[in-house]
Parts: sequence; C-alpha cells; structure tokens
Amino acid sequence: MFIYSLKASTLKFVAVVIISIGLLITLITVIPSGGESVYAASGQDNKSSVKINYKNIKVNEERIEFLRQFGWEVSPEPVEAVEILIPKEFDSVYKKYNDVQKAQSLNLEKYRNKAVKRYTYEITDYPNHTGTVYANILVYKDRVIGGDICSAEINGFMHGFDKNNKPLF
Repeated sequence: MFIYSLKASTLKFVAVVIISIGLLITLITVIPSGGESVYAASGQDNKSSVKINYKNIKVNEERIEFLRQFGWEVSPEPVEAVEILIPKEFDSVYKKYNDVQKAQSLNLEKYRNKAVKRYTYEITDYPNHTGTVYANILVYKDRVIGGDICSAEINGFMHGFDKNNKPLF
C-alpha cells in the first residue's frame, strides 16, 4: 500500500481560487439571460439588432417605456386598463390575432384560459395617419406577452409593435 501526500502551498491554493472565480464570472456573463429580453422582430424574416425588454413591466411608466423601445410616443395614461381572459379555444379572430403575436416572436397559446391585463394607450406620433391609433399591451405576471398597434377606424389596420411592420389586417 502506497500513500501519497501532497502539500499545496498557500500561493498555489490562492491562484486556483482566483482562476476558479474568474472562470465562474466568465461563464455567468457568457450564458444567455434566460429570456429576459427578446430581439424585436423586424419587417423581414431576420432579427433586428435591438434588444427589447418584455419583463418587469409593473407600473405605468414601465409600460410607456416598453412602447418607447419600439419608437412610439403615447399618452401619459392608458385610455383603458381591463382584465381579459385568453380563451381556452381560439376562434378564427383569436387565431388571426395570435398570428400578429407570432410575427413579433410572441405566442398567446401558452396563456390559454389565463386572465391577463390589457392596457390601451393612444399613440401620439403615428406617421402618415390622421385618425386615432392605439397601442395595446397584454401583461401577465409583470411580463408583456402580446399586443398590437391598431387604428380606431372600422376598416383600420393592425400590426405588431415594430414601426416597420406592415399591417397584417
């Protein structure tokens, strides 16, 4: 039977600890943030280089700032704040609306049968449009899960948050 004993000097021990801490910090900064922000979908099939924060949207100022990330200026207070129920089964209207969400890398399917808050703001700077335009934000547990930009007219338009999106309907 052979027994080996190694005595690590204090200097070697400190060096190993420092290298381990440096490696840990590097891993933390390199690993993705776990979905805290999503790239804004552009009008094309590729991703824009702008990161959009969808989490921690708790108060009015944070909702306004969320819309500003897309370049929108809105009224200082929502014109409506209501609780809605995402239906368990999507009819044709909800399927079309979810297509708008999917076009901006969001999806309402996992929120079926959940109560969410819808905040509606009037957009004050919509380009080349004289009518009223609204921004709707759907929030579930302090996270934006969907929304749209739409006109108030009967034959109006609707599209995702991105200013470059073409109206989907």
